[in-house]
Amino acid sequence: MGHRFEDIIGTVGRTPVVRINKLAPDHVNMFVKVEAFNPMGSVKDRLALGVIEAAERDGSLKPGQTVIEATSGNTGIGLAMVCAVKGYPLVVTMAESFSIERRKLMRFLGAKVVLTPADQKGMGMLKKAVELAETHGWFLTRQFDNPANADIHSKTTAPEILEDFEDIGLDYWVTGAGTAGTLKGVARVLKERSPKTRVIVCEPDNAPILGSGVEQPRGPNGEIFESHPYWRPHLMQGWTPDWIPQLAEDALDAGWIDDIEPINGDDAMRCARDLAQKEGIFVGTSAGATFAGALAVAEKAHEGANILAMLPDTGERYLSTPLFEDIPEHMTAEEKEISDSTPTARFGAPAAAPKPAAEPEAPHAAEPEAVAFLNEVVGDPAQPVVVFALEWCEFCWSVRRMFKRLGVEYRSIDLDSAAYQEGNWGGKIRIALRDRTGKPTIPQIFVGGKHIGGATETFDAFNSGELQEMLAANDVAYDESLKVNAYSFLPKWLHPR
Repeated sequence: MGHRFEDIIGTVGRTPVVRINKLAPDHVNMFVKVEAFNPMGSVKDRLALGVIEAAERDGSLKPGQTVIEATSGNTGIGLAMVCAVKGYPLVVTMAESFSIERRKLMRFLGAKVVLTPADQKGMGMLKKAVELAETHGWFLTRQFDNPANADIHSKTTAPEILEDFEDIGLDYWVTGAGTAGTLKGVARVLKERSPKTRVIVCEPDNAPILGSGVEQPRGPNGEIFESHPYWRPHLMQGWTPDWIPQLAEDALDAGWIDDIEPINGDDAMRCARDLAQKEGIFVGTSAGATFAGALAVAEKAHEGANILAMLPDTGERYLSTPLFEDIPEHMTAEEKEISDSTPTARFGAPAAAPKPAAEPEAPHAAEPEAVAFLNEVVGDPAQPVVVFALEWCEFCWSVRRMFKRLGVEYRSIDLDSAAYQEGNWGGKIRIALRDRTGKPTIPQIFVGGKHIGGATETFDAFNSGELQEMLAANDVAYDESLKVNAYSFLPKWLHPR
């Protein structure tokens, strides 16, 4: 921190190790490595940078070539960042069961996200990525068996850990198993340079594919065609795909894993919440699961043992998952009681008479130029749908959201925007609009020169079918299949508490 970087990928790595105080048993020293400090919020930023730069060096990735990967989300988010910086198009395949936040983040970063059916599990998204790569000549990063995945952790993560524990030593290193890049890359360095450190790998207790001792079925060239027989659906997104990745097999075969700790999904979620509420460390389910594993290790550890758990990502990746299922959106009874303990800003309390909003600085009567502009805009047959709005107004954006879902093209006159500020032009138009409609409020919507009204009148017109009739009469294309309650476009804070 505190350095200048040439681009965002220069900030990948060098994540902090943080002592656990309230949740750690008294007889051990417990630490966590918080990978959420990577620029895109997860350990997979390291993987993304490592595999792309390795492919650039060996020539397997050509300038401008499309990159593709199968991912539960974090690898795709990291790849989207790296590809944005380096100028590669990115396509990711992802099972539809993974969190919505992840696919939105990738799309926001410019990636294309191709969803695969949930019942086809991780194998489905992997097969889709392979098909697309072969069909279109795209570069498949192969995170589950690419040596560069492990190499970046040997180069960055492992030396960071050794440096941070140089003075006190490290007795246990605890990690989860996803692609196993972190596992293989760190474990091989620890076994060479800190042989007393025991490597503990965590996996879901209901999908113990590493601990089962059952080999992964593979084809003659190492291909994977079927799920591991011990795999079951589990809560830890990013952990344990439905096969044993080659990188995990490498670590097993090399004898770098000292113990495998099965983790219960409920314990994972409890630990994630405890880390947030008692240590102020905001992480996701897989991090909670790894921490649960570290607590299990601590129970058996000797007095004064130093334990480090990897926390792979931030909790923001899990808002639509069971981790946040019991976190309310609206005030609880206790919060309502706190609110009611003082008289101001209370819902349902008698409100002081509202002060009328100050009129824009303009004459009380509309100016001719503003009236002429208004008549020209609402009477333009080339753009029948007109919204008079403010740049940031919840009701204006609610109408915009509805029109966007309908696929309706419209002209927005944002009266408070910079384009309408000179000479208080926006205020003058607003006076003319008030005189024409008899309503001082914003937004105001017109279709084919006819005034519909504000947001609620427009929603009512949609729900009754009147708006659709007006659009059709003015040859405005719209999605006739959309069947929703228009009031659902209002912001959540306007919905019942």
